[in-house]
Amino acid sequence: MLDLRRVVALAALVLLALGPGMAVASPAKSKRTAVATPAPPPAAPVEPLPPPKIYLFRGAMGPIFSTGMDRLEEKLTKAGFSANVYEFTICRWIGDRAIASYKESPAPIVLIGHSMGGLCSIVISEMAAKENIPISLVIAIDPAHATGDVPLNVERFINIFLSDSVLGGGDVVAVPGFRGHYASYDLKENSRVSHINIEKSDDIHRQIVEMVTQLPRIPAQSQDDAVPLRYLVPGDTLVELWDSGVRVPVRRGDTMESIAAANRVPLWTLAQSNSLAENAPLTPGQSIIVPRHLTPPEPAAAMAVPQGRR
Repeated sequence: MLDLRRVVALAALVLLALGPGMAVASPAKSKRTAVATPAPPPAAPVEPLPPPKIYLFRGAMGPIFSTGMDRLEEKLTKAGFSANVYEFTICRWIGDRAIASYKESPAPIVLIGHSMGGLCSIVISEMAAKENIPISLVIAIDPAHATGDVPLNVERFINIFLSDSVLGGGDVVAVPGFRGHYASYDLKENSRVSHINIEKSDDIHRQIVEMVTQLPRIPAQSQDDAVPLRYLVPGDTLVELWDSGVRVPVRRGDTMESIAAANRVPLWTLAQSNSLAENAPLTPGQSIIVPRHLTPPEPAAAMAVPQGRR
């Protein structure tokens, strides 16, 4: 009869003797077959924003001196937008209504004002900032001198003004830290433009309608590269409502003229944006500020001059 303890001990010795050899003879573990990681599904197309709600404001004695705002309101309404024109005297009341409307049904807010109406547009922007409500676009047309600074919640600001105007002349600037799109156009050198007709330009109206039309289609994008623009527009010059600038690197062989032509902008805009002469030599690697649109511009630029004083 076998001694069970001897059998167990013998088996243990055999296993110890064969262990290393078995380890060498054992086939290497097969590498896992690479499994292709499925590509992430394509991002859903960006849904356009709701149509903007547009609030227009006349200046002092608006029904007499700010009739261009009424005409702009008619054009915006005809284009299918919710647009209404108001007196600046009820500014804060309309601001409360705009804020309440946004909270109930968020939609881009556009504020456009002439003279004291331009001041009102900034006042409402400040009211909205306290409620953390963004303002998509503010356009001030020769706003009053007392107009405040553009607050941080404004995404795009455009000022069209006459710096030598007594009734308007507001050279509106942005608060420190502003990261939005900013463009300022001083038309004081244009002798055909005055405080009481600057808001009546059909060409400026056309550009505003086009800009508002594009707002819901503009995808969210970083504003870190937006460079503010400040122009003293030469007299009787074609004007386009660019909303900011962008830095473009200079390549070998580039000139101020070639960069202007490539970007379809007037040479004077590059000279002013960069504090350079129109024929200034450029160095490869240098950056040049070029005015831009968020959307492609129309083939023809627009005159910021009405056909006649109205």
